[in-house]
Amino acid sequence: MTLKQNNMNVAIVGAGLSGLTTAYYLTRYGTNVRVYEKSNRPGGVIETISENGFVLEAGPNTGVLTRMEAVELLEDMGNDCKAEVADETAKARWIWKNGRWELLPSGLISGIKTPLFSFSDKLRLLAEPFRKKGSDPDETLARMVLRRMGRSFLDYAIDPFILGIYSGDPARLITKYAFPKLYRLEQDYGSFIGGAVKKALQPKDENDKKVTKEIFSVEGGLNNLINALVKNVGEEKIETGCAGLQFRYDGKEFVSNQDNHKFTHVISTTGSYELENLFPFIPEEEIKVINKMEYSQVVQVSLGFKKWNGLQLKAFGGLVPYIENRNILGILFISSFLKSRAPLDGALLSVFLGGVRKQEMAGLSDDEIKQIVEDELKQMLNLQEFSPDLFKIFRYKHAIPQYGRESAEKLKVISRLEEKFPGLLLAGNIRDGIGIADRIKQGKSIANQLTAKKNDSR
Repeated sequence: MTLKQNNMNVAIVGAGLSGLTTAYYLTRYGTNVRVYEKSNRPGGVIETISENGFVLEAGPNTGVLTRMEAVELLEDMGNDCKAEVADETAKARWIWKNGRWELLPSGLISGIKTPLFSFSDKLRLLAEPFRKKGSDPDETLARMVLRRMGRSFLDYAIDPFILGIYSGDPARLITKYAFPKLYRLEQDYGSFIGGAVKKALQPKDENDKKVTKEIFSVEGGLNNLINALVKNVGEEKIETGCAGLQFRYDGKEFVSNQDNHKFTHVISTTGSYELENLFPFIPEEEIKVINKMEYSQVVQVSLGFKKWNGLQLKAFGGLVPYIENRNILGILFISSFLKSRAPLDGALLSVFLGGVRKQEMAGLSDDEIKQIVEDELKQMLNLQEFSPDLFKIFRYKHAIPQYGRESAEKLKVISRLEEKFPGLLLAGNIRDGIGIADRIKQGKSIANQLTAKKNDSR
């Protein structure tokens, strides 16, 4: 239900998921919005492609239902798009070790039997609930895991997990910012295991039960979520092809160089590397602090086989620990857990290369990438022949921001700038998490923040 119109006039830079979610809720709350997108279509990195019997994603493949805001947005979209929850196959995760796939343990018995972790670390885990909690707010994830769990857990559980989410390095990610929930488990409960058990035993209301932590997409592809948001925001409020967009600040309002529109608020949902050109009024020294944040470079290869003759793919995918010294980060078995993504008896895969420790992979030629993928998949997935019916390469120079040691200083600068230039909000994945659910939560939170401030001032 749309509320009575207020007199705010808000520009949103970026028509990706963050920007469109923000625009949707602001519009719903009765706020004038205008969305500026530099590319020729809305969606940002989300783009679904249907080709040759396959439905593939050029950007993120799935999300996780970790936020109530994501559940609510999908419910709000109603018949305009339908959530698709991954089937039971997605609960299985494979880890590559010593030339074969091993199942990542999901419980105590499988944890005891798995060859992924050393015997000494399995024993060490029994004492994890009794270890002293950390005192360094800038402790890296690697250091925290070594301190609480041991080397084999870092190498064969956490490291591949980080590669799958951040395409990053646990020795460079700060737990407090990259994995705030994990950080809070130790700080609030003194233990990963003890904290997880206590949280699981806490009573849950109906909303809590909806946050299932299941893998999800949208029927027909994530682009249908974008289309639903565009429809509900209004196509007339979204301007694409806005390369060279810039705002000036006159001490009271923000003025766009595209159309001279004046705005009470400007919300940026773009990468840090865009801010200098977008907002020339921001001091250079402040921009430099934000730009200290590193991005991983990633190559995603989508592969479609109309007839699959390799290893039986009964898992979400396989992750390849850095210590194994392979040329890929991992493989998602998309068609094994989402419907209608490949022909019957076929397979749709997404293979990832690069990451912060192998950035040079992004500079390889298409032929070199194809050869690497062929060599790796023949061995890892028991393929006798490599003749895919679909082969597409997607390159991302700024794939995923890395929340490293600069995070505390970066957030202070952002807060300082938003105070210095009232109405300016620097959002997007430069803060508040990188997942689909995180982007949705941020968008709704910003809309709530602005409308609450407006209501309070009446």
